[in-house]
Amino acid sequence: MSKVLLHICCGPCAISCVEALRQAGFETEGFFYNPNIHPFSEYLKRYEAVIAAGDRMRLSVIYHKYDFEKFLREVSCIENRQEQHRFCWRIRLEETARMAREKEIENFTTTLLSSPYQDIGQIKVLGAEVAAKYGLSFLPEDFRRGFAESHKRSKEWQLYHQNYCGCVYSEKESIEQREKKRKV
Repeated sequence: MSKVLLHICCGPCAISCVEALRQAGFETEGFFYNPNIHPFSEYLKRYEAVIAAGDRMRLSVIYHKYDFEKFLREVSCIENRQEQHRFCWRIRLEETARMAREKEIENFTTTLLSSPYQDIGQIKVLGAEVAAKYGLSFLPEDFRRGFAESHKRSKEWQLYHQNYCGCVYSEKESIEQREKKRKV
C-alpha cells in the first residue's frame, strides 16, 4: 500500500479527503501546518477540530509549530493579493513535501483541493513544482465533490467551522463582505 501525507487546513475539509485517499488505496497520514491562520484563537479552534476529526477517523496527524510571525513578515512584503495566495499555498505545500521526504512518504497532497473557495488549478501547479523539487509525487485530486458531505458530517461531529480561509487578509475581506451585505 502506498502512503500519502495529507496537508490539513481544517477538520471539516479533512473528512472527505481522508476517505477518498483511503478508498483509492492510500495509507494516509495527516499534517497540520498553517502559519497563515490569524488570530491565534482561530488557529487553536482549527487545531482542536483537526484533533477531534483525526480521532474520529483514526488518522495519525503530525502537528507542526505555529510560526505566524515569520509568515507575516514574509507575506506582508507581497502587495499583490493573488501573489499572497500563491505564497500562502506554496509555503504549506513546501513544508508538507519536506515533512513527507523526512518521513520517507513518497506522496503528498492537500485538503486545499477540497475547497470551492480556493484556486485549485494554481494549487495543482504549485504542488507539481514542489513535488519535482523534492523528488516526490503530488496527488492533484479534486476533492471538491466531497465538500458538502464532509461539512455535513463535521457538523454532526460538532467540529468547529470557520468563516474565512484563515489569514489576516481573508479575515478582513470576510468582515467587509458581511458588512456590505448587512447594509444592503
